[in-house]
Amino acid sequence: MKIQILGTGCAKCKKLAKNAETAAQELHLEYELIKVTDIQEITAFGALMTPALAINGQVKLSGKAPSVKELKRLLDD
Repeated sequence: MKIQILGTGCAKCKKLAKNAETAAQELHLEYELIKVTDIQEITAFGALMTPALAINGQVKLSGKAPSVKELKRLLDD
C-alpha cells in the first residue's frame, strides 16, 4: 500500500503523517509512506486543501489531520 501525505510540511501535515504511520503499523500493513511537498504535484492529485491523504494515488481526505482511529478505518477499506 502506498500512503501519500500531500502538504508543504506544516504542523497539520506532520501530524497527519505521524498518525497515518501509526495507524498502518497498528493494522500490520505493508506500506510505503511518501510525503508529497511539491505544490504542482499536490494539485495534480486534485487536492484542494492540505494536508491531504492519498492511498494508492487516490485522495481520501483533505484539509484535516484525523485521529489514528479514523485513519485506521480509511486504511482498512
